[in-house]
Order: sequence, then C-alpha cells, then structure tokens
Amino acid sequence: MSLADTPAAPARGRPRSEGIERAVIEGVMKLLEDGVPLAELSIERIARTAGVGKATIYRRWSGKEELFVDVVRSAEPPAAQLPGTSMRDDLVALLEQLRQRGLLARSSAILHNVHAQMKSSPKIWAAYHTTVVAPRRELQIEILRRGQAAGELRADLDIELLNDMFVGPMLFRTLMRPDAELPDGLSEQIVDTLLEGLRPVSPPSA
Repeated sequence: MSLADTPAAPARGRPRSEGIERAVIEGVMKLLEDGVPLAELSIERIARTAGVGKATIYRRWSGKEELFVDVVRSAEPPAAQLPGTSMRDDLVALLEQLRQRGLLARSSAILHNVHAQMKSSPKIWAAYHTTVVAPRRELQIEILRRGQAAGELRADLDIELLNDMFVGPMLFRTLMRPDAELPDGLSEQIVDTLLEGLRPVSPPSA
C-alpha cells in the first residue's frame, strides 16, 4: 500500500453527523470572530451559539481541547495528496501544503489569532501537536526513510535531522518572516536544492 493510500484515522466514538459538526465548528468560529478569547469559550456558550445541546457536543468531542483542534483543522488547507511517484514528488506535495497553510494564515486574521492563542494554552497546544503536528512529522519521516531505502538518498544521512532541513525553510518563512514571499514554485525549489547534495554519489567511471 502506498503512502497516498494510507487510510484515515478511525472516527472517534459514535457515528458523526456532518451537519451538527459543521454547526458547532461554525459556532466556535463566530464567537472567535466576535473577539471572544479561547480561554473564555465554554461548552455551554458554544452549544447556545450553535443551536445544539451540550450533550451533543460531548458525544462528539471529549472537551474544548479536542474541539478547538478540529476548528483549526477545518480552517487549514486539506491534507496533502501524495503522488506516490517518488520521494521527491511526495516531499514537494507536503511542502506545498505547508506553503498554502502559510498563505492562509497570513490572509486569515482569525486563523492567525487562533494559532497565537493556542500556543498560550498548553492543553490545547498539546492536543494540536498530538493529533496534527506529530502525525504530519511521522509521515514526512516515513517518506524520507522509503526514499533512503530506495536509493534516492545517501545511506549515511540522519533522517530525523534531514526532515527538519526540508520543512525548516518553509516554516521559517511562514512563522518567523511574515514579510518574506511564499511564491509558486518555492516547494520545488527547496526540495530540489537540498536533494542536489543529498543523493548518492555515483562512483567515477573508469
């Protein structure tokens, strides 16, 4: 099975109603747009805004942390669709998703605000890291390991470090340099520049 065919994580708890979930998530977004801080959002207030009962929310989310992660995830670009044709193409697809996310964060005041508030809440940030950041990193490392096994990378490379080298430039531009451009083709440029020095070196011909 290819990485592109990796099944999605199983749904939590009872079967979900997309209409109810959407109403709850949109209710949270409305409160955030109205300037209500994350710390002041209660399940009761969210339920009232969404027009549902508190029990309805708790049947779908264990608490505010899990709900807020889904709210942020719904506002971000969809997960990258991996071509599965080569390590290089899969890496480009993953970086492109990060680039699109960076562009959206710059254009969406609410998404930027939510990310800033999440980092001030250890429980929410931990939930986001566990359910979004960690699986994304695991996928990136798996792609690099498969590329190394297929001979697309030198065998002596540290894959954990290598992963940081690939995603680092995009994250640095999106998080630390809000004035820096995120142009089309940047994902390909990063990947191809790094791969130039990371591919196995062919022995000189006799």
